Amino acid sequence: MIYKETETIAAISTAVTEAGIGIVRMSGDRAVEIADKVYKGKKKLEDCASHTIHYGYVKDGDETIDEVLVMLMKGPRSFTGEDTVEINCHGGVYVVKKVLETLIKYGARPAEPGEFTKRAFLNGRMDLSQAEAVIDIIQSKNEYALKSSLSQLKGNIKNKICDIRNKIIYHTAFIETALDDPEHISVDGYGDTLRVAVDELLSELKELIDSSDNGRVIKEGINTVIVGKPNAGKSSLLNALLGEERAIVTDIAGTTRDVLEENIRLQGISLNIMDTAGIRDTEDIIEKIGVDKAISYAKDADLIIYVIDASVDLDDNDYEILKLLQEKQSIILLNKSDLTMILGKKEIREAYFAGNPAKETFEIPVIEISVKNGKGIKELENVLKEMFYHGNLSFNTEVYITNMRHKKALQDAYDSLCKVIESIDIGMPEDFYSIDLMDAYESLGNITGETLGEDLVNEIFSKFCMGK
Repeated sequence: MIYKETETIAAISTAVTEAGIGIVRMSGDRAVEIADKVYKGKKKLEDCASHTIHYGYVKDGDETIDEVLVMLMKGPRSFTGEDTVEINCHGGVYVVKKVLETLIKYGARPAEPGEFTKRAFLNGRMDLSQAEAVIDIIQSKNEYALKSSLSQLKGNIKNKICDIRNKIIYHTAFIETALDDPEHISVDGYGDTLRVAVDELLSELKELIDSSDNGRVIKEGINTVIVGKPNAGKSSLLNALLGEERAIVTDIAGTTRDVLEENIRLQGISLNIMDTAGIRDTEDIIEKIGVDKAISYAKDADLIIYVIDASVDLDDNDYEILKLLQEKQSIILLNKSDLTMILGKKEIREAYFAGNPAKETFEIPVIEISVKNGKGIKELENVLKEMFYHGNLSFNTEVYITNMRHKKALQDAYDSLCKVIESIDIGMPEDFYSIDLMDAYESLGNITGETLGEDLVNEIFSKFCMGK
């Protein structure tokens, strides 16, 4: 697919703030021509080789705007596939905007959000999954998110989807050809052959769909709620993980009344962590609202971290909290291990079974910690990594689905292939097979952008930043 746009676009590609340098990017048929109108160096850019950098000045007539370095990349060997000029100027807010205004004055138009990447997609420089990886790289919150996005930019999703689509189209083409020429090509017994092939495809799709659980955590982080009774050490734990005094800590029970939200990175993992009000029976109306919020957030969390003051006995409030842990990924922290500990793993096991006698194994990790002296924090980080990333994450061969649009397309393709199996099992005519095979093929094409409508493409790129 070759896209042809007559207009030349320009935008600021770096953050609009005081910085060492700022970059203004321009792309389109007239990029070099417009640049030559404002750039003054030893020679015109149109006479220079592609992929070279040139020193000079940006001028508006006799007025010098800034001293610059200009990078020239002629199409199709550029990000967009078009002639591209990037002007590296000083990074002051005013000067960068002035350079952009000068380019627009001499013939460029302001780029729309994501328009550079959109042109790269439309010009065949990348598929849609790679284009979406660009914005994911920019928005990466942790090491794993960055590695996953870079892997997608290199084409790991594109290659996997294209491989599955090629297998689907092979069988579809065979069936269609046989139906058109039954005298020379027979489909007798082909249902058995197709069933084996579709079962393998279903297995591949299921693996991709299942990877979205890890994928969401990689991209968005783990929605984590810290719960416990008042004065158990919840806010102190948050401060310890943050490395700063973010939450107010006092000896007065019930200090935390509302939910405090922070994003924390531990060993490449992002925790969207919420410190909640201490859970207990209370007559204080405001504190009760905080307790209700804590319970509500805990029910929707990916992970519950239950902080217990191990220097005092459990009470009814603890047993109520333990009920919240029954169906959730949870970690129990026995805090204040620097004091005389009344509670240990044995007592917690017994309390947990009391609320869930049918459970045969005790799967929730229990860690002895002391927020005061930092004991157990490193063990907590290691347990978190093991809980949410089963085995070592590899971004060389494994594919992780981090985009919910991709997951929906994969699920649609999976459902269509399940219909193929149903048609084979009940002995439907072969043309029914090809209908559902093509539905699966089209669904997967939504991921790479081959079968996606223009409106949705525009919506996807509208979420990009202006200069990308």
